[in-house]
Amino acid sequence: MTSGLRALLASSVLLLAHWPVVCVADASPPATSNSAQILEQFNRQQPQRPPRATTIAEHERQVIMFTIGSVLLVLLLSTASVGIAVAAFGKPLFLVHMILAGLTVTVALVHVIVGVVWFFPF
Repeated sequence: MTSGLRALLASSVLLLAHWPVVCVADASPPATSNSAQILEQFNRQQPQRPPRATTIAEHERQVIMFTIGSVLLVLLLSTASVGIAVAAFGKPLFLVHMILAGLTVTVALVHVIVGVVWFFPF
């Protein structure tokens, strides 16, 4: 390397090493604000809520879960009564019993999944 190139490289390294210190020293905080005031402003801000279309209120969730639970209870009682009719009285309702049992299990799974997603960790 030539001496001119070495001098240019050395001066640029020194300039780059000195430049952040100069920039930090030049950037002084405004005299009117301090950290406590900034934190208070953040605490005062209202939390950003998503639009109404994407959120379901807690009461609406409870009403939906109650509705699913009511349907589940009716299906469970229907399945049990048809099952008793098939087993105890020999009625030819086995296909109806199996369809009701499938619907009961499906609604039960939906009820559990929705409950865990909406209300976990309680």
